[in-house]
Amino acid sequence: MPNIKPISDLRNYTAVINEVSYGNRVYLTRNGHGACAIIDMYELDELDKQKALNQLLLKLQEAENSALTEGTISADELEKELEV
Repeated sequence: MPNIKPISDLRNYTAVINEVSYGNRVYLTRNGHGACAIIDMYELDELDKQKALNQLLLKLQEAENSALTEGTISADELEKELEV
């Protein structure tokens, strides 16, 4: 069950922070609407890694689609184009 608290509970921020752990976020509301979330740093790192991986996979898929539709060039043609 999500841990939802009004933002005014941050007056006693130590108690709120103590409720945060991996997989147990605290969601803060302002005027009954979601305002922000407090999340464990290890969990945040994991989410950042997952986001980076998803972006990499998307770029790889775009490159694969480009190679299939536009074709590829040989190493010699690439060297010529890059003037190496």
